[in-house]
Amino acid sequence: RSGQMSTAVMGILIFFDDYANTLLVGNMMRPFSDKLKISREKLSYIVDSTAAPVASIAVISTWSVFQMSLLAGPFQYFGITENPYITFLKSIPYSFYCLFTLAFVFINIGLRKEYGPMYKAQLRSRTTGAVLAAGANPLVETTLDELNLKRPPTHPSNAFIPIISVISITMAGLYITGVNALEPQAEHTLKNIISGSDSYAALMWGSFLTCGIAIILSVGRRLLKLQKAMEAWVNGIRSMVMACIILVLAWTLGNVCENIGTADYLVNLTAGILTPAILPSITFITAAAISFSTGSSWATMSIMVPIVTPLSIQLMGIDPNLVIQTPYFIATFAAILSGATFGDHCSPISDTTILSSMASGADHIDHVRTQLPYAMTTGFIALLSGYVLIGFEFPLWTALLIGLAAVFAANQFAGKKLPRTVV
Repeated sequence: RSGQMSTAVMGILIFFDDYANTLLVGNMMRPFSDKLKISREKLSYIVDSTAAPVASIAVISTWSVFQMSLLAGPFQYFGITENPYITFLKSIPYSFYCLFTLAFVFINIGLRKEYGPMYKAQLRSRTTGAVLAAGANPLVETTLDELNLKRPPTHPSNAFIPIISVISITMAGLYITGVNALEPQAEHTLKNIISGSDSYAALMWGSFLTCGIAIILSVGRRLLKLQKAMEAWVNGIRSMVMACIILVLAWTLGNVCENIGTADYLVNLTAGILTPAILPSITFITAAAISFSTGSSWATMSIMVPIVTPLSIQLMGIDPNLVIQTPYFIATFAAILSGATFGDHCSPISDTTILSSMASGADHIDHVRTQLPYAMTTGFIALLSGYVLIGFEFPLWTALLIGLAAVFAANQFAGKKLPRTVV
């Protein structure tokens, strides 16, 4: 249990990117989890369930920047004055699938209960010592584990200094740009400073300066030669090209939807059927279906945000600056994120699902098969106790409490205790 809990905590701490989270936590914890006879299926589930859900609701992450970028176009089109970053912060408590998935992970570990295919995997690992099923084909070369064990350990500050640097520099950038943007007579409250800040500039400062710090650390401590460090930096930039392409295509799609009146058409088409009350639930289901089919959370958000944001504003029929303050709009925006993450967790072609299998050394099909019942459980709870209740004007705290109680009940009554003894 302590081994699983440590893995989950590591997943929480590495919050700035889901890819980095998956690769770092999976590869780092795999040797320890194998010694503790934790099945590779369970390790990959913990890694996968603390990657995207954490990055998607983190105050500073690649996900938050991407979502703000998607909101910028519709906000500008409708003349909305609120900073997209503030809207993202407001949406975090409404990201029910992400929140309930994280709660499920810790409750599941604490109760030491499993159900479905995961119970069989954990029982096999406990009673036979086999962390992989017979005939499994793990997505990792076993010789890599031997090479990693031969490498001398490095100082923990090599990991923590860059992480602390990017957070500190970004927060400083938000404060500086926010203060400079305020009128002389304006009140210098935290909300006003963040609202007036240039989040894109702050994140660029944080990422660029932290890259320099990481290179200096690597070269200064003789972990890498300067040439290798620069090659690693360039490779990191190259890995973000696909995300940049998706973002550009998302902006293009958003402009096309605005110019051809997609939102107006959908409002007229669904007149008398689609209401603000059911919009969060419908959005969650649609986002999950698209994400499951495409295997990409970011592509799903790129498709949904440019369409659903104008649709929500048109459907409410009031001042757009007032619409974005309503629980309906905030929950609908959060439903895109939660639904995309939910579908991503269930999809066998998802990039993060494949990366979780690879980093954890698990058979990919075994990972999908064992994770699916847990993801479906939290997805069902997020829909019913989250977005449906918000649609019926239940308070946010009521939806969260009912959802957490349902998560606990699912583990308590559907799960079966595992033996304490380990081979």
